[in-house]
Amino acid sequence: MAVRAQFENSNDIGVFARLTNSYCLVAVGGSENFYSVFEAELGDVIPVIHTSIAGTRIIGRLTAGNRHGLLVPNTTTDQELQHLRNSLPDKVAVQRIEERLSALGNVIACNDYVALVHPDIDRETEEIIADVLQVEVFRHTVADNVLTGSYAVISNQGGMVHPQTTLQDQEELSSLLQVPLVAGTVNRGSDALGGGLIVNDWAAFVGYDTTGTEMSVIESIFKLHDAGAQAIVTDMRDSLIDSMM
Repeated sequence: MAVRAQFENSNDIGVFARLTNSYCLVAVGGSENFYSVFEAELGDVIPVIHTSIAGTRIIGRLTAGNRHGLLVPNTTTDQELQHLRNSLPDKVAVQRIEERLSALGNVIACNDYVALVHPDIDRETEEIIADVLQVEVFRHTVADNVLTGSYAVISNQGGMVHPQTTLQDQEELSSLLQVPLVAGTVNRGSDALGGGLIVNDWAAFVGYDTTGTEMSVIESIFKLHDAGAQAIVTDMRDSLIDSMM
């Protein structure tokens, strides 16, 4: 299911939240209504953590992460870092990164297996991304935009890219990422997908302005219709494998 949400009259919920398969970060200072949307969908399965990054609420644009780890910019305070480490599941690694492109959410799009990153990201940062998130890293553009995290959203099930991405580009990206891709929009025609949409393998949240058609495209490409049950099965299988090892 895709669910509509709004953060203090802003439909760019991807600016104020970060969602993965093992945790969800939400900005402090939102309305109870905003938090209850996340708690209702995710509360039973993964922790919903209220936090700030570098004293700001734009946590979705400053962080990047997946079920293995969370990357935060070097402006993150020690107190925020400690709070995140205390609140996140033990198996999630948290790493502060020295990177001049410090809005990590704008320059990294990733799922649990691959990451698409800004072509000019530091070599050292690329190694940290590969190491902490346990992903294969590809430097790439999306429809000639270097901000991959702003114009592409990917889960382990599928991905959505900037509406002007050519078919040839979509095919190339799809074979790199090993998931089906579709070009689309959120929030009634906005191409800033990273700002208006956050998704994991069983849930998606979009801005209030997102149309019914946009929602049905999102639900279909990210395979969200029967994803809830699937997520629980995967979780159970993971914990079974862990206990057997």
